[in-house]
Amino acid sequence: MGKFIYGDNVVEVEIEDRTLAHLKIAIFSKLRRNESFSFSWQVDADSGSGRHSIWLSPSAMVHFHFYGNRPPSLNRAWLKMMVSSANEGDLRLMDEPSDAEVDLGTVTTQARW
Repeated sequence: MGKFIYGDNVVEVEIEDRTLAHLKIAIFSKLRRNESFSFSWQVDADSGSGRHSIWLSPSAMVHFHFYGNRPPSLNRAWLKMMVSSANEGDLRLMDEPSDAEVDLGTVTTQARW
């Protein structure tokens, strides 16, 4: 597990390192182009449940804290899904597509919630 930290430690979200690595690339690719967008995620019931959204802009302070010491291999289809959802206005956490979904072209950008 790693952490996505927004602002001056105002928002901290625990996210599995593999997912966090893909999220980092999607967010930085948008911010590098000076594009603003929202980022939304769902909180599990054991953490209080609910949904959260924040507004990300190039001036936003974001920090990615990885607990693992090795970067994971990247799934281009998953990155494309995340960037596509950000381009639609709301980046959302979503499950990694299986190889079968990618091969069949059935990948969707539906979020976990």
